[in-house]
Amino acid sequence: MDNFALTESASASANLRASQANAAADKLKFAGKNREEVRRAAEEFESIFVSQMLGHMFKGLDSGGMFGGGHAEGIYRDLMIDEYGKQVVSSGGIGIADTIERQLLALQEVN
Repeated sequence: MDNFALTESASASANLRASQANAAADKLKFAGKNREEVRRAAEEFESIFVSQMLGHMFKGLDSGGMFGGGHAEGIYRDLMIDEYGKQVVSSGGIGIADTIERQLLALQEVN
């Protein structure tokens, strides 16, 4: 695959992750006073955050060799990383969702 296609794929992946992060931030901002909505938005934000961290970790892996995946591997790898982020959060996460939930609920009490 040529460098232009790799650059285009990386750019599309970065744009997708940025739009996911913006959507999660909007959900956090507009989460209703319902505690379940706040929790769900906080967990989604943590999931995207964890996926971002894992994505940078996977960028250093070389998948060449006889069965290298090519362009499709990059797309499916991003989907796999997103699912890893969701699984980390569903297994207890790293604590970001708890902190965000507390802060949002505290802000709602002030307003």
